[in-house]
Amino acid sequence: MLKKVYLKKILMGYLIGIDFGTKRTGLACTDPNKIIASGLNNLPTHEVISYLKELCETDNIESFVIGRPLQKDGSLADIEIHIRSFIKLLKKNFPEHKIERYDERFTSKMAFQTMIEGGLKKKKRSNKGLLDQISATLILQSYLDYKKNTL
Repeated sequence: MLKKVYLKKILMGYLIGIDFGTKRTGLACTDPNKIIASGLNNLPTHEVISYLKELCETDNIESFVIGRPLQKDGSLADIEIHIRSFIKLLKKNFPEHKIERYDERFTSKMAFQTMIEGGLKKKKRSNKGLLDQISATLILQSYLDYKKNTL
């Protein structure tokens, strides 16, 4: 029985949360049990695919969760065109990985509020990359919470 549990833990994969931006993209990841999301990185968008390739070589990545930017009225934001192009590139480079979308409304505002509540000084709060990484974490954690409550 212990062997089966151990093997299952080895085979459990991480989820990667992505807050896509045309210039910078924030990334987050889960723990192997998919309970908690944590900030992973923020980098120029043109470097994301190569970064994820390296990550997939060392870690068992199960799937990607990409923010779906919706307006207050539920319509898609203009950046959705760029996100769809990015998703095509992601599918091409990672055909065996599942790609999920999750509503990212208000995550940037929540991320900024989190930075304030965390006591970050004004100079650190102006770090847009950190904001993207926190947004990716919020998207992924919201996705995890949703999945937990719907199963």
